Amino acid sequence: MFPRRPPAAVAAWLAGRAGARGGGLLALLANQCRFVTGLRVRRAQQIGQLYGRLYSDSSRRVLLGRLWRRLRGCPGHASALMAALAGVFAWDEERIQEEELQRSIDEMKRLEEMSRMFQSSGVECHPAETKSQTEGNENPDSQEQPWEMVMDKKHFKLWRRPITGTHLYQYRVFGTYTDVTPRQFFNVQLDTEYRKKWDALVIKLEVVERDAVSGSEVLHWVTHFPYPMYSRDYVYVRRYSVDQENNVMVLVSRAVEHPSVPESPEFVRVRSYESQMVIRPHKSFDENGFDYLLTYSDNPQTVFPRYCVSWMVSSGMPDFLEKLHTATLKAKNMEIKVKDYISAKPLEMGGEAKSTAQPSERKSEGSRGPARIEYA
Repeated sequence: MFPRRPPAAVAAWLAGRAGARGGGLLALLANQCRFVTGLRVRRAQQIGQLYGRLYSDSSRRVLLGRLWRRLRGCPGHASALMAALAGVFAWDEERIQEEELQRSIDEMKRLEEMSRMFQSSGVECHPAETKSQTEGNENPDSQEQPWEMVMDKKHFKLWRRPITGTHLYQYRVFGTYTDVTPRQFFNVQLDTEYRKKWDALVIKLEVVERDAVSGSEVLHWVTHFPYPMYSRDYVYVRRYSVDQENNVMVLVSRAVEHPSVPESPEFVRVRSYESQMVIRPHKSFDENGFDYLLTYSDNPQTVFPRYCVSWMVSSGMPDFLEKLHTATLKAKNMEIKVKDYISAKPLEMGGEAKSTAQPSERKSEGSRGPARIEYA
């Protein structure tokens, strides 16, 4: 026989047991959660290692790119964040669009029309000295700034104008060459391997990634700067187009960020850079003679006064164009092999629409992609 306990004592004993049992359940639940979480983390690590062994780096980029496109448009720029974390370049955001190429061509047409108008009227003025009237081409504030003549030579004219809100200038060059063909000049400008030979300032120049949709390329360019400044490096996207029907070539470049090219402490990263080159053959792409229009701006991030930076750019640009011209002559006269970009990948105006609407036709023509590489 067990001794009888008072009701109050029994209630207290039951309450204590219930409390102890409740604490034990909570402890078991917490341990179970920790176990499941740890198990899932380990499983994720194992899956990541498995895919790392099964797929190459390029394949992982494709998979992550598809995931990025699915997340594109989410609030808070989740897509850009995903792309940055995944190490994928956001081509949908950064590729050079058809409109950018067309704006440069339209500006060349406008200058040609105004130049003919001035010549017919007998006015000694060049259209670049007037205010730009091309709609949507530039910032409305910068359109109010007139071009200022910096250098005037027989086959070379250089202007500049202030970029509103900065201490920098935008530069414009209008020139003519009659001893080389447009094709040769264009190819030498695009050939990265050949430039390493004729441009002594180049430390590094390589293509980082190519876009199969538009033909755009991301390049990493490291170049010497005048002493005592540090060397600069540029990461930029470029795209070119050859419109044979309208007899014009265009090359557009601008600075971007790429996850494969992080900033290096050895160089100063130039984050603001734009360049547009338009070439108009006098006759055809393979006959001597053409006019070109180069519009250029960058921020070299120096501590020097504005006039010093302006002097460096104003003197450096003619020097670069002369070296480019000399390199073209050497490629022509010495028969140096230079990749013929026009034959290897001619990008017609409206090429993006054609590549999606008529992929089979374009593939058969060999007009996109490395179908064949010719030399000139």
